[in-house]
Amino acid sequence: MSQFTYVTYIRTTPEKLWSALTQPAFTKQYWFGIIMESDWKVGSPWKMVHPDGRTTDAGEVLESDPPRRLVLKWRNEFMPELKAEGFTRCEFDLAQKGEAVQLKITHSIDREHAKVIDAVSDGWPQILSSLKSLLESGEPLARAQ
Repeated sequence: MSQFTYVTYIRTTPEKLWSALTQPAFTKQYWFGIIMESDWKVGSPWKMVHPDGRTTDAGEVLESDPPRRLVLKWRNEFMPELKAEGFTRCEFDLAQKGEAVQLKITHSIDREHAKVIDAVSDGWPQILSSLKSLLESGEPLARAQ
């Protein structure tokens, strides 16, 4: 198994963080123009879409317990070598910790040395730092080159 875990603390409420994770108006701001589309019900499809309409990633909602836990079946759709590795599992766990919310992301696949986990290991810290900045200051980060 290959796995990436990232934990951050954001000065917000679980409800605001849940909205930021699931509402297109929010994701567009901190995910550099990309929106997430779904009704977030168990069994429903979800996808991430570029401003030009290309789907970057897609899958299925496996668990949805607002505003505490979201689990997605996730596959990269635009890089052939990552898509070929198949579906990953991405867990979002939110927990109130004093004045902050702990957000834990665990992204995994049942495959050793997965390229897709290497890719998300680079992407998640940038995305989640931008999310934290947006929720705490009102401004997302610029995309690092």
